[in-house]
Amino acid sequence: MHAVLICSTALLLASLTACAGTAAADTQKPTTPRGVTAQAGSATSVHVMWERASDNKAITGYEIYREGEKVGSVPAAKRMTDIEGLTAATAYTFTVRARDGAGNLSGPSAAARVTTPAPAPSDTRAPTAPVKLRGAADGSRTATLSWGGSTDDVAVTSYDIYQEDSRIHSVPGTETTARLSGLRPGTVYTFTVRARDASEKSSPDSDAVDLTTASAPGAPASTAPTGLRTSLTGGGEESVVDLSWDQPDTGGEIPAYQLFLNGKMTTTIVWGGTPPKGRATYRLTLGDLPGTRYSLKIRAKLPDGTWGDFSAQRTVVLPG
Repeated sequence: MHAVLICSTALLLASLTACAGTAAADTQKPTTPRGVTAQAGSATSVHVMWERASDNKAITGYEIYREGEKVGSVPAAKRMTDIEGLTAATAYTFTVRARDGAGNLSGPSAAARVTTPAPAPSDTRAPTAPVKLRGAADGSRTATLSWGGSTDDVAVTSYDIYQEDSRIHSVPGTETTARLSGLRPGTVYTFTVRARDASEKSSPDSDAVDLTTASAPGAPASTAPTGLRTSLTGGGEESVVDLSWDQPDTGGEIPAYQLFLNGKMTTTIVWGGTPPKGRATYRLTLGDLPGTRYSLKIRAKLPDGTWGDFSAQRTVVLPG
């Protein structure tokens, strides 16, 4: 009798565990991605973009299909990709599916159709840089950019939008505006644009434009330094970069700043005496080869000991 009771208890616990496991399982599919577009970047590549999907738990990634066959995947934070190795002058169809942490896949998106152009004729020059880049933040999560068109010895096929040296968006070469979504509230962004031709040659960067998205309701004010400017002197074996910026209002003295070069923290700027008020300056010496390119940005140490928001980014190219 005792053995039977133990056995019954074990069966009951197993049954309850199985039921609990079933209840916790995630079987709900993500929503289907919308707004899928496909644009030929060259005779052998296509740029695919789409809008964010949603899920009852969380989206973990997206899968890209060409004629129903999977050709790529990206993490959830990314909603664009380049498909390479295509055939010139060929029609293609692309769809996108969202994936969640349980492996559930959404249905396929509406198909985006595109035809790659014929191979480019002899193309020896890159396009000219886009000019007069302008922009405005549209609320807390979107922004609109516009610029003057580039020229090329054959044709400009696309414009690529960069945020801190990372390409985040592309539009066809016939367009000179772009609407960016998925931005963070209360954040400083630095955008540049490059033109690209069918032989994959890219122009130099346009001038940069800085935008700050609106803060979300109830969010604290931005702590980013503003008005960051650079001036470059010297050259050859040693170049000097003079930085200056307006300090953020943090409610107290700012004891230090971190300086980032090409996205990596390089040095901590600590004042020798009383921290300056108003506009601050710093001199940086670089001993790299002429033509070396650096992106610079800074952030302040706040009175509570944490690090604040990043400034806009500036780019310098060391002179010869």
